[in-house]
Amino acid sequence: MNILKRNNVIVRGSGNDIMMFAHGFGCDQNMWRFVYPAFEDRYKIILFDHVGAGNSDLSAYSYEKYDNLEGYATDIIEIANELNVKDGIFVGHSVSAIMGLIAANKAPEIFKTLILVSPSPSYINDKDYIGGFSKSEINELLDSMNKNHLGWSMSIAPVIMGNPEREELTEELANSFCKTDPEIAKHFAKTTFLTDKREILKHTKVSVLILQCSSDIIAPVEVGHYMNKQILGSKLVVMDATGHCPNLSAPEETIRSINNFLYA
Repeated sequence: MNILKRNNVIVRGSGNDIMMFAHGFGCDQNMWRFVYPAFEDRYKIILFDHVGAGNSDLSAYSYEKYDNLEGYATDIIEIANELNVKDGIFVGHSVSAIMGLIAANKAPEIFKTLILVSPSPSYINDKDYIGGFSKSEINELLDSMNKNHLGWSMSIAPVIMGNPEREELTEELANSFCKTDPEIAKHFAKTTFLTDKREILKHTKVSVLILQCSSDIIAPVEVGHYMNKQILGSKLVVMDATGHCPNLSAPEETIRSINNFLYA
């Protein structure tokens, strides 16, 4: 199997150092278009689509492999190995941030730095842990998606984007959800929202920046503080940005926060 074709890998930019950008649920690599250009004069940029998203090879989708985040992390490692990535920088949005943590734990030679944008190791509240949702709320969300994918996409997009005054961004996100194969989207949603990867945080050995928006229903700021406490030596930045997609809604602040960390 051609790994680069499978994941629609695009390589841009220049320089010896590498930045790999990974998109979140229901999106594709286009969601980084406001951010990666700020780095391509200094870094080789790797963009890709998760299998089942964007222009990836849908025939490569496996309900067994992608029933957990390790399957996606394996793809990230395979892409990195195919492009000979060593000591690179991984920038992951939302659920892909956790995939990056898994990949870095499995193959520590690949990434020296992880930039985690709106991450969450678990979306479900558990005793003192605030993930943002009760188990019944997540079940209702998945049930709603199963019954009416199109309607779910249109109703959840403004909640995730969290910037009601910017209707064009909400519309873009809704369209991205809608064009994903419904069965794959449902499976990816289940894998995403039912995952609990809190146990891997304390095993992270690389440099980590956590970017959490100041108001995000999907990944509340308490999640950022929790991850910051669990990942030894990590840095947490609570952004002025709101919503779950600062890479779209606040690219300037996202770029500035990454640069401040990389060049501190």
